[in-house]
Amino acid sequence: MNTITLRDGVQIYFKDWGPHAGQPVVLSHGWPLNADSWEAQAFHLAANGYRVIAHDRRGHGRSSQPWDGNDMDHYADDLAQLIEALDLRNISMFGFSTGGGEVARYIGRHGTGRVARLALISAVPPLMLKTEANPDGTPIEAFDGLRAGSLADRSKLYLDIASGPFFGFNRPGAQPSQGMIDSFWLQGMMAGHKNTYDCIKAFSETDFTQDLRRFDKPTLLVHGSDDQIVPINAAARAAQRLVPHAVLKVYPGAPHGLADTHKDQLNAELLGFLRG
Repeated sequence: MNTITLRDGVQIYFKDWGPHAGQPVVLSHGWPLNADSWEAQAFHLAANGYRVIAHDRRGHGRSSQPWDGNDMDHYADDLAQLIEALDLRNISMFGFSTGGGEVARYIGRHGTGRVARLALISAVPPLMLKTEANPDGTPIEAFDGLRAGSLADRSKLYLDIASGPFFGFNRPGAQPSQGMIDSFWLQGMMAGHKNTYDCIKAFSETDFTQDLRRFDKPTLLVHGSDDQIVPINAAARAAQRLVPHAVLKVYPGAPHGLADTHKDQLNAELLGFLRG
């Protein structure tokens, strides 16, 4: 397995697909998933000549499950250490959902010196939580519900999310894919209990406003208009106001998990962005 050991002893697993001479693309995954959630995009981009790096965030997938450090600052610094260890330059960084927060915080803490392009897909920035200053956000009670569900029956929580709002399978006329549901559940159960519990606070309460203001490279925002997990108004539309040069692509009727439900469209979108 490809792993690196971080300065605090945490081991991070990563996939390294495609030709090593290819321009690097770094993929950051969502909660409670791992690098496997990027398979469709990683395969497509690697097959088109890009070097694709997709890691399992600390506490997720095949990486270590440390009790502490399950927060955006650690996630971003872990990513920076991986990038430095592989000496990646001229990188395109793509973040999905929570991974979009990880990418944003990486830019906020480490800048864009190694970065060529940025893409946030169904991503949480600038802030998920509803506040007086962020009225379009999601009330704290929703995240408290996730925490309660995680403690009560984590396995059932992941099944309910995957069979319902994540892929839009709770919408009239939807045709649920048992494969997508099973994959989401499996990835969630591979992650650490404490890590995924702490990560709820990390993805919901971290304010990425100042991080987004440091985006000075070509930026793509992709979001589904029917995202029930990370509603578009508090996320991509708000992010576009903070990154004025960003291009926003809205997929009509698409759910949160569009990397699977709309994978062909997203694959073409990302490849076109890389070549553009």
